[in-house]
Amino acid sequence: MATSIELTREYGYVVLVLVAYSFLNLWMGIQVGKARRKYKVPYPTMYAVESENKDAKLFNCIQRGHQNSLEVMPLFFAILLLGGLRHPAAAAGLGALYIFYFTGYATGVPRNRMRIGVRLSIVAGVGLIGCTASFGVSLVVRKTP
Repeated sequence: MATSIELTREYGYVVLVLVAYSFLNLWMGIQVGKARRKYKVPYPTMYAVESENKDAKLFNCIQRGHQNSLEVMPLFFAILLLGGLRHPAAAAGLGALYIFYFTGYATGVPRNRMRIGVRLSIVAGVGLIGCTASFGVSLVVRKTP
């Protein structure tokens, strides 16, 4: 039996968080490009080697932040969009917290990602998984007319 889903007005916040993540990812890519020039790490080199580049840690932090955001993007988008169908306000808020994690990661200062960001990203990620699980359960246990 088909299920129809009505998008609430609050779901717009979920979509805006997705847009914010997209802009953040674009900004992070630009930061990597700037860091490549500044720290002299040419393409196609993915990471700088400390024995060859005194600024390797700074560059690698910026590069790794962007790489990490690309690695988790498909899962983040899926759990944000699906979890937001049942819990739009919670998903949008959790998604915004999750995005905050990457801003510290991309500063070029390795310890910045560890301060509050990691804790926030774990809480936000688990919360989004919970929202998505709740949506899935609601579909399975739904009473049909």
